[in-house]
Amino acid sequence: MSAVIARTRFSLLDRSRIRAGHTDAEALRDTVALAREAEGLGFHRFWVSEHHGVPGVAGSAPTVLAAAVAAATRTIRVGTGGVMLPNHQPLVVAEQFGVLESLFPGRIDMGLGRSVGFTDGVRRALGRGRGDAEDFAAQLGELLGWFAGTSPTGVRARPAEGLAVPPFVLAVGEGARIAAEAGLPVVIGDLRDREKLLRGIDRYRSSFRPSPWAGEPYVVVSGTVAVAATAQAARRLLVPEAWSMAYSRTHGTFPPLVPAGEVAARTMTAKEREWYASGLAGHVAGTAEQVADELEAVLEDTAADEVLVTTSTYDRTALLDSHRRLAALFTPAR
Repeated sequence: MSAVIARTRFSLLDRSRIRAGHTDAEALRDTVALAREAEGLGFHRFWVSEHHGVPGVAGSAPTVLAAAVAAATRTIRVGTGGVMLPNHQPLVVAEQFGVLESLFPGRIDMGLGRSVGFTDGVRRALGRGRGDAEDFAAQLGELLGWFAGTSPTGVRARPAEGLAVPPFVLAVGEGARIAAEAGLPVVIGDLRDREKLLRGIDRYRSSFRPSPWAGEPYVVVSGTVAVAATAQAARRLLVPEAWSMAYSRTHGTFPPLVPAGEVAARTMTAKEREWYASGLAGHVAGTAEQVADELEAVLEDTAADEVLVTTSTYDRTALLDSHRRLAALFTPAR
């Protein structure tokens, strides 16, 4: 086992991707089932995401789904990747995580992002505008204040006040600076653009200010990791998500995942083919040996403390096999 891989934590994020021919409910149950498997494989955390009004994603209420995941598991840390703070009142977010931590003490993570709704229609439905993301630093400070009991309003956040729920900031650009100045762990990606990734990490580490939440920088790098018996099989895992991304870029809506064979049989426009090729490129994918080599390079370059794997694909059996093969790289032989 590689020493650098062995000393790194590995975690999973599942987006509850809807598969063509399957229901939203099945996607949510698939997420809970995968969390049980992840716990058995030795992954450190299992996170769920927040998306609103997206045809291809069922996970719209991450704290509710996190509760179901935590109830179905025993030891793995459970959290959000993330709750989009500009979409919510910080008091309500504090209360939700306070409830989760009270029910599942010592296992809950509070991953927070600064995005607002994906489309104008979703933003209107949420009562938010594009500019709300600009207030993220203030929203974050208010949220942490509810846990510390320092809100000037006289209102007390129950049962959050006094609880220590580890906060993480999902960083895209400005988010890394905000995380550093707040003294919080950062989740930054993706692995495909190594130069951009390294710039974000350097910015975070150089600006980091110790806080009650973290005494030193903590970096989680996130991205797609696909492991299979052959490089061709690993690439096949990437195909459904690459096509969904290509379709969303050319049609304005993010669809359910379809089987890799169906994608291969499609006749694509030049623009679709361009986005599809882009969606396949640069991921950490291949045989166990190839992935181990690539992960070593990533970890040597970034000195990351943790890797958050965000792989989505149509074939859930193949996805689980990929996670098993990955776990074999960081789990000591029994």
